[in-house]
Amino acid sequence: MKTRIKVCGITNPEDAERALSLGADYLGVIVYPKSPRAVPEEKLPEILAAIPAGKRVLVDVSTATDRLEHLLTFGFDACQIHFDLEISMATLAGWSGLVGTEALWLAPRLGPADRSFPQVIMEFAETILLDAYDPEAYGGTGKSGENWQRFIDCTLMYQHKNWILAGGLQPDNIREALTATEATMVDVNSGVEATPGRKDAEKLRRFFAEVESHDDRGRDRD
Repeated sequence: MKTRIKVCGITNPEDAERALSLGADYLGVIVYPKSPRAVPEEKLPEILAAIPAGKRVLVDVSTATDRLEHLLTFGFDACQIHFDLEISMATLAGWSGLVGTEALWLAPRLGPADRSFPQVIMEFAETILLDAYDPEAYGGTGKSGENWQRFIDCTLMYQHKNWILAGGLQPDNIREALTATEATMVDVNSGVEATPGRKDAEKLRRFFAEVESHDDRGRDRD
């Protein structure tokens, strides 16, 4: 099985085209204003024009439903929304109603004290992203490995959902991560950057090569 790859934090058409040429399945465009990779609305049409339909992922934090409705007019195919567990069910239902369960990717912010996964959110989305935890930030923490066991536990317990592994993935650890977790989809951002918001061509190439090598080894075993 081919591991699907989402390259997140795309801020310019050149990085989008490079990631696509390597085989990226999805590209994430962050609109959360506090992110160093945030893309202002006026630049969205230029960047999305470089990304084929079906691969455009909006990334935001606790989006207000009216703002989400507006952002969807730019032509995003999926919405990845990070949020704290205190979020209301009404807000989750609002996102799901606007986007649809198939296109909504929920990324709950789970701390070390949160021992169990909040199963109640699963009725609102078919895809769940698990990122490493940082008390000061949402996603893009650059931390690796801390959430691997939780990912394994969740994917075994909730096999009917699609799971995305994120958090500190980069060329030097992606094969270890895939072997440990058996993830079928991964999300990479800071691990393939030269500077925040700018991808490193060689790191990107190596990341995709490592994933392909892992996939090839799996096919050989089959």
